[in-house]
Amino acid sequence: MTTIDWIIIAAYMLLSLLIGLYYSKNAGKNTSEFFLGGRNLPWFVAGISMVATTFAADTPLAVNELVYQKGIAGNWLWWSFLFGGMLTTFFFARLWRRAEVLTEVELVELRYGGKPAAFLRGFRAMYLGLFINTLILGWVNVAMVTILQIFFGLDTSEALLYTAGAMLITAIYSSVSGLMGVAITDMVQFLIAMTGCIILAILVLGSEKIGGIDGLKTKLDAMGRTESLSFLPEINSGADLAGKLSLSLGAFLAFVGIQWWASWYPGAEPGGGGYVAQRMMSAKNEKHAVYATLFFQIAHYALRPWPWIIVGLCTIVLYPGLDATHAREGYVMAMNDFLPAGLKGLLLVAFLAAYMSTIATQLNWGASYIVNDFYKRFMRRPDTFESDEIAEKNYVRLSRILTIALMGLSMAVTPFISSISAVWEFIMSCGAGLGLVLILRWWWWRINAWSEIAGTIAPFIAFAALSFWINPMMGGKDPEVYKTSWWAVNNIPYFITVGFTVLTILLVTFLTSPEKPEKLAAFYNKVRPGGAWQPVRTALGVTGYRSKLLPLLVCWISSIVFTYSTLFFFGKLIFKEWAAAGWCGLAAGVSAVVLVIFVGRTRIMED
Repeated sequence: MTTIDWIIIAAYMLLSLLIGLYYSKNAGKNTSEFFLGGRNLPWFVAGISMVATTFAADTPLAVNELVYQKGIAGNWLWWSFLFGGMLTTFFFARLWRRAEVLTEVELVELRYGGKPAAFLRGFRAMYLGLFINTLILGWVNVAMVTILQIFFGLDTSEALLYTAGAMLITAIYSSVSGLMGVAITDMVQFLIAMTGCIILAILVLGSEKIGGIDGLKTKLDAMGRTESLSFLPEINSGADLAGKLSLSLGAFLAFVGIQWWASWYPGAEPGGGGYVAQRMMSAKNEKHAVYATLFFQIAHYALRPWPWIIVGLCTIVLYPGLDATHAREGYVMAMNDFLPAGLKGLLLVAFLAAYMSTIATQLNWGASYIVNDFYKRFMRRPDTFESDEIAEKNYVRLSRILTIALMGLSMAVTPFISSISAVWEFIMSCGAGLGLVLILRWWWWRINAWSEIAGTIAPFIAFAALSFWINPMMGGKDPEVYKTSWWAVNNIPYFITVGFTVLTILLVTFLTSPEKPEKLAAFYNKVRPGGAWQPVRTALGVTGYRSKLLPLLVCWISSIVFTYSTLFFFGKLIFKEWAAAGWCGLAAGVSAVVLVIFVGRTRIMED
């Protein structure tokens, strides 16, 4: 690191603080301004903010690990979530904006009634806003610590100290500026982060040790890793610990057939949720909510991944001795080995930008749950404040304090997180099957508060049983069992959890009473959902209802085809497979035309 590198870093930090100060005045007015930017975000601001938030410091490292171990096809672990993302875009984005709630958790008492709904809202507010949010902040901190350790040769305590400094700056500007400042800063941070990653990919790929795309192909072939270039899994390919084979077909089918609708995961919640729902609710209107979510899905899956994937493939050649637990570090090693002065600072700023955009959103999002859905709902006495205006200012003040408190709590937790992938596995396991009820609560009147409570608790029961009974029977994580039974060890417990949760949800739904007619009527009148609400429509005297299910399904399918085709189009161009690139481009063009036609038929883009 030279003087110019440090100047770049300092300038970036100053810019982030100045943006926060600029938006501080409006943020202090009320909680709607602080948490939703006054519901006035244009689609491109909300969309880019979503993309920036999903690009955390750990993202390029995680992709590097997947590519190093399983090749390009390993990315189907997260590519598969596109199915659920586009479902949210066309089926639920308008509904989230129309509901006019402040947080995802507030929807619980709009949709359900009585004590079960109140319990569910309070529980989810603390579970998501405090517990899960702290885990997310912790694993993002761990990734930043790893980067600083490798990049500067720091020990763990020193890296933690510098990470805490970056987080403090983030907490300051996010607590001052609210969501609008966070979203605008996200746009700047995303531009910086992607520019840095693209430059790194170009430098590493063009280096003498790699020799461009042709040299990369030749070297991977000489190492017996040609299958790492495959975009799709190979039939009968297992997954030995050395990572010499592509993603297994069984794992691929689990990802694209079940995971996207069944699993609750931050940023990919079935039906929408978390910071994605927050951005939809902050959009100017329903049309902007749909545009923002559509842009997010396309950019997230089709436009961002290739710079990370290219570096991941190069690290297979450059650092062949990395084991499974250190594969992610290859990305930072490439940064150290191939970046000249000036560009080192730019890449470090890129990772700081990725880190800070995620941290800022998580702090703001977590505080919104605790303040709006726990303190305001259950702890504040009606006579506490003299007026609503004074009350709102006090809520904003508490939100700012909680933003700093969440920062401190996450830094306290960070040293105890030894494995990011273990946290991912825990969250995925404890949300397996919950996705079904999060989708059906919009489209089926019969779902009630007990259904969602059951869907929240059931995965924990299954996870505990699998951890103490079934996993040991299958050999647990023993390497020798992995070599012969990798698919069973990794997928059967997940299938069992999903099946148990789905069955529990359905049983509880039919064994308990529906929500009261007046609650269902109020929800329907406000949100006007499609789907199986005919008993409610009949009771309300709604006539002339025309289902838009078919055109919405066509929009969903064509948007998925378009995004995957675009993703593969860029990949085939990079690897100089011209004929395949042409077919992918054609598929993208045709699906785009179909999408435009059927979007018009749904009238989904109208204000």
